[in-house]
Amino acid sequence: MVSKQDFERLTDYVWELPKDYDARMQVPARIFGNRKVFDAAFGDRSIEQLVNVAMLPGIVKYAMAMPDMHQGYGFPIGGVAAFDKDEGIISPGGVGYDINCGVRMLASRLEFDEIQPHLGDLTTVLYQTCPSGVGGDGAVQLSHKELARVLETGSNWAKKAGYATDDDLERTESRGQLPQANADAVPDRARERGLPQMGSLGSGNHFLEIDVVDEIYDAEAAEAFGLFKDQVVVQIHCGSRGLGHEVCSQYLRELQDAPRRYGIEIPDRELAAAPFNSREGQRYMAAMAAAANYAFANRQVLAHFVRLAFERVLAGKVDGWQLQQVYDVAHNIAKVEEHDVGGRRRSLVVLRKGATRAFPAGHPDLPEIFRRTGQPVLVPGSMGTASYVLAGEPDSLELSFGSSCHGAGRTMSRRAATRQMRGEQVRSELEREGISVRARSMRGLAEEAPAAYKDVSLVVDSVAGAGIARKVARVHPVGVVKG
Repeated sequence: MVSKQDFERLTDYVWELPKDYDARMQVPARIFGNRKVFDAAFGDRSIEQLVNVAMLPGIVKYAMAMPDMHQGYGFPIGGVAAFDKDEGIISPGGVGYDINCGVRMLASRLEFDEIQPHLGDLTTVLYQTCPSGVGGDGAVQLSHKELARVLETGSNWAKKAGYATDDDLERTESRGQLPQANADAVPDRARERGLPQMGSLGSGNHFLEIDVVDEIYDAEAAEAFGLFKDQVVVQIHCGSRGLGHEVCSQYLRELQDAPRRYGIEIPDRELAAAPFNSREGQRYMAAMAAAANYAFANRQVLAHFVRLAFERVLAGKVDGWQLQQVYDVAHNIAKVEEHDVGGRRRSLVVLRKGATRAFPAGHPDLPEIFRRTGQPVLVPGSMGTASYVLAGEPDSLELSFGSSCHGAGRTMSRRAATRQMRGEQVRSELEREGISVRARSMRGLAEEAPAAYKDVSLVVDSVAGAGIARKVARVHPVGVVKG
């Protein structure tokens, strides 16, 4: 069992378990976080999972965990690992079940006092307009032919269908489309689950929030992102719905025998993997990319209906209700990227599970609008707590392959949360704080209570202290829609 004493403190925010801790480790394991975050990491199996990742063939530099780390399936949530494209593996457990779970932020030109009289109506209309809940149908019903286009073109399908603008795509990671996608690699059962769910929020930790900017830390970056003090913004947090879950489930089953066939040593069956360039590895990558494209399109369709809700409630009453996209970031994704390793440019497969890309200013993969500031990084908190907008810093490439935290990170399971709290109690507490809440399930509110999560400010301070990303702005919720 790994102990705190086995780690070496490299800086106040970086902790390393040496490669010689276990002869099977290919690289050291690193945790990003201050002392409090580091100490809290030993409360579940996440560190054991991180050490297992460090044993996988073809891994480069380090197995890493962000400060929001907690136990997941295979990889810890908050885990980041990069594998050599020619010699490394691909594992569904390194991406997760909710492929391309991500966050999109939209910004109005309104200040909070302008919408305060309409906040209840606006929250209600958002709840009515943006379907949510387990297995719930979406706002758009797709044909099989349309679904294939969604899977292969993502947000570009949404643009052609009238749900997106050029500016939306410019302000979306990878312009909302992964080129490796192949609809034929997506299992039939996954397609059936995805057909009715386009434009839906889902359940669990997914949400739609009306937020207010309460702090600006970097005025230049905030201006470039379109943010200002007291501004009303919206966050959308969701992913690939049942389609992505089914892709992960089926490929985990298909890859269970792959390690034996290819002579791959894996320490945990949850890390079922195949060589990236194998037939199985490429087929999973094609299906994963298709599910990621579905998620990009799903958030884009939701953004369209959020805009319609703002128009329905606010048009003719206030000016500036139109919503411009700030950015859309992906979590739970695998991407082929070029990185410098040991002074040599290498093509790597970067797996970010519960982690966000955080490329710095000047990076060629960023659109021109973010070349001077670095990529926006959206870090949501939990209901009732702050969320942050960060920007990627130059050291992120060396430290973490340009990766940052993705949220607050859980401290207790959903089951434990429901044993300690009731949904009605959570709703009452939020409403006492001036937060308008709409939810389909009181149990769902209890599962996602703020007390079930880490302090997001400690998480953000850790990535900022490590030099991965800097703080640009902070927002707090005034309206919450939950599945």
